[in-house]
Amino acid sequence: MAKTTTLSEPSAPTREAEFTTVSGRIVQPTYIGEDVAPADLRENLPPPGEFPYTRGIHPTMYRGKLWTMRQFAGMGTAEQTNARFKFLLSRGQTGLSTAFDNPTLYGWDSDHALSEGEVGKTGVAVDSLEDMERLFDSIPLGDVSTSMTINAPAAWIFTMFLANAEKRGIAFSKLRGTLQNDILKEYIAQKEWIFPPEPHLRIITDLFQFCTEHVPQWNTISISGYHIREAGATAAQELAFTLQDGFTYVEHAIEAGLQVDEFAPRLSFFFNSHLDFFEEIAKLRAARRIWARHMKERFGAKNPKSWLCRFHVQTAGCSLTAQQPEVNIVRTALEALAGVLGGCQSLHTNSMDEALALPSDKAVEIALRTQQVIAFESGVANVADPLGGSFFIEKLTRDIEEEAEDYFAQIAKMGGMVKAIERGFPQQEITRSAYEYQRALSDNRKIMIGVNDFINEDEELLIPILEIEESVEPNQIASVRKLREKRDNVATRDCLDALEKAARTKENLIPHMLNCSRAYATEGEITLTLIKVFGEFREQSFF
Repeated sequence: MAKTTTLSEPSAPTREAEFTTVSGRIVQPTYIGEDVAPADLRENLPPPGEFPYTRGIHPTMYRGKLWTMRQFAGMGTAEQTNARFKFLLSRGQTGLSTAFDNPTLYGWDSDHALSEGEVGKTGVAVDSLEDMERLFDSIPLGDVSTSMTINAPAAWIFTMFLANAEKRGIAFSKLRGTLQNDILKEYIAQKEWIFPPEPHLRIITDLFQFCTEHVPQWNTISISGYHIREAGATAAQELAFTLQDGFTYVEHAIEAGLQVDEFAPRLSFFFNSHLDFFEEIAKLRAARRIWARHMKERFGAKNPKSWLCRFHVQTAGCSLTAQQPEVNIVRTALEALAGVLGGCQSLHTNSMDEALALPSDKAVEIALRTQQVIAFESGVANVADPLGGSFFIEKLTRDIEEEAEDYFAQIAKMGGMVKAIERGFPQQEITRSAYEYQRALSDNRKIMIGVNDFINEDEELLIPILEIEESVEPNQIASVRKLREKRDNVATRDCLDALEKAARTKENLIPHMLNCSRAYATEGEITLTLIKVFGEFREQSFF
C-alpha cells in the first residue's frame, strides 16, 4: 500500500506564503486534540447560556432571537438622517444606529469656529433638543432600539434624547438602546475628548446611577474595541484594552458607592470584526469568558446578568478599499459571518462605498441585505456556536485569552488603565502593531486585493457616491442661532448656572443636564459650562 503524504512531512507541497493571521499570529498547518487540554474544554465549554459563556450568552442563541440588525446612519441635517432611518426600517432593519458629525462628537455647536467645514459631513449635526426632535420625528422610540455613537458629550446628548421622548409622552422605562459613552478608548485611539479622564469618568458613573433608577432598559455604555482595532491594534490588543477599559469603569463605579449588580447588567461592548475569519470568532468567544470570570471572581458580582459580555459587532472599516469597491461586499459578508458565529447581539455591516463617502441608499441596502442573507438563508443561525469544539477554534480562543491576561498584568503593574494611558502604553502598542501590518502589506507578505495585488490598472469609479450639500452648514448655523433668539434665555441660563454649581460638588449631574436640554440649551453651551469647572485635556506627546 502506498504511503499517504501528510502536511507535517517535508515532501508535502506548500505555497510560498506567510501563514499568519491578520494580527500576525503564526498558524499551524493543522490542529489536533493534543493542542487543546482536556481540562480546558471541561472548564470552558459548557453548553451555551452557562458560565463562562464561551459558547454564547443564551441557551438557544439565534433560534430564540436573531441579532439586532443595525446600519450606522447619519448625514447632513436631522431631517436627512430621519429619512435614512425610515428608509432602513422599511427595508427590514430592526434597530437604529446614529452617527454624529465631528462638531457634535467634540461637543461644539455648529456655529463654533472649530466646526467650520465639518458640519453634517461625517454624520448628523445635533446642536439641541430641537435637532433631536427632528432627528427622531415619527420614529416609534418606545418600540425601536436606538444606538448613539458618541462619547465625550454623550451624557448631555442623551438627555436631549430623553427630553424628546418625554415631550412625546414616552416613559423613560420603555426606552431601549445603547449609548457608546466610552471615553477611555478616546484617549487610546479615536482622540475625541473634552475633559481630563477623571471628570469624564465621574459623568459616566453618574449616568450609570441615573439610568439604573430611571431608564432601566438602556445600555449605559458600549465599551468599544472597534476604534482601537481601526487604529491598528491586533485582535488580542483590541480584546485586552477593551476589557481593561471595562474593568476600569466597574472599579470607578464601585469606588463611587454603586453596587456592582445594580449597574453591571446594563454594560455592553462593541467589537470590530476584521478579515481573519477564525481569529475574530475566537476573539469574541474569549471576550465572553474573560468578562464572566472577572466579574464573578474579581468584582464579586452575584447576578448572572452581570457576568454577561453582551456585544455589538461592526465589520472592519479599515479593511475597505477605494479600489474595486464592489469587492468590499465580499469582505463585509465574511466579517459579518464571523460576528454571527462569534455570537454577537447586534450587528452593523459596512457599505461597499464607505472608503469613498458616506454610504448611498443602494450601498446601505446591500449591506443590510447581507445580514438578512446570513440570518435567513445561510443556516448558521440554526445552531448555537456551531464551531465550538473545533481544535483550531479552541486553541485560538485560549491563545488570545492568555495574551489578553498578560496585558492585564502589565497594566496592573502600571497602576491601572488611566495610568497606562497617561504613560502612552496602549497607544504605543497599537502604533507598533499598525506599523508591522503596514510593513507586511508593503512587502507583499499580506495581500489586499486591488491595493498591492490583482490591481486593475484601467479601473474607473463606476458606483455613485453620496455627497453632502454645501448648504447644510449655513442652514444648520442659521437654525441654531434662531433657536437662541426664540427660546426663554433666562430659563436656559438658570439651568446652565445650576449645572455649573452642581459640577463643583459631588451631586449627580444628569438631572441638571436634562433640565438644560429641556430648556433648549445647546450642546456647546453645556460643554463650555462644564469646561469652566473641569478644564480641557491636552494629550502628551509619546512619539
